Amino acid sequence: MNTLASEWLKVRSVRSTYLNLVLSLGSVLLGVAVAWTSAGMYDSAPLHRRAQAALTELEEVVVIVPQLCMGIMGALAFTSEHVTGMLRTSFTIVPRRWPVLMAKSAVVGLLGLLAGAITVFGTYFLCRLVVGDRFSGVYTTPFLERLPTLVTTSLSVPVFALLGLGAGAILRSTAGAVATLVGLAYVIPMICGNLPEPWSERLGSLMIGGLPRQITGADLTHSVYGSQLAPWAAAAVMAVYATVPILAGALLVRRRAA
Repeated sequence: MNTLASEWLKVRSVRSTYLNLVLSLGSVLLGVAVAWTSAGMYDSAPLHRRAQAALTELEEVVVIVPQLCMGIMGALAFTSEHVTGMLRTSFTIVPRRWPVLMAKSAVVGLLGLLAGAITVFGTYFLCRLVVGDRFSGVYTTPFLERLPTLVTTSLSVPVFALLGLGAGAILRSTAGAVATLVGLAYVIPMICGNLPEPWSERLGSLMIGGLPRQITGADLTHSVYGSQLAPWAAAAVMAVYATVPILAGALLVRRRAA
């Protein structure tokens, strides 16, 4: 518990934590702004254009912001201590070392969970209020039907936070960890989307961005991602993204000099 309390104190005592949280929660305003603008354009469009107008669920778009911000926060939770040399002090106090990383994981994961839930559900409810029954009723689906997707989408944020922490522990470089996050989240999926079938569908199904909807059984055939995984398999892959980098980082911190 002392290690957990220490890591909580470290995370909340640095300015970058608050910056990443503010940017994450600010994505709600971004989603509302897009919804407001889109609703205005819809209302001013002629009837034949309204019938063709489409709008995606904005909470699934703006979640990119907290995903990346929490991933960066996770990376900084380790790399900032490594750069300043404070990590040696932590490892001196906790000689086994791995409990330090586990405590960091708990703190970072909890913050990511809160940021993801507030962002996704806040964006959904506010955009539902603004959009109403426009765009062929994209926001008129009953809340309970949307709930599984909202939950899995919000859970992707702490996964990114843990992924960033694990990458930071493995690479010991903030830039390297952030590049890894961007590559896994955005660059590699675009590459997979341009591969010939069946590899595009197979590899796209493993990308982290497509896992939340696969867990709910949604069909992503016409997206950059695939939908070949069963819900349980998609949940397992998401768990791998969150846990394997942390476990690899814990193994390395025990073997390497601080």
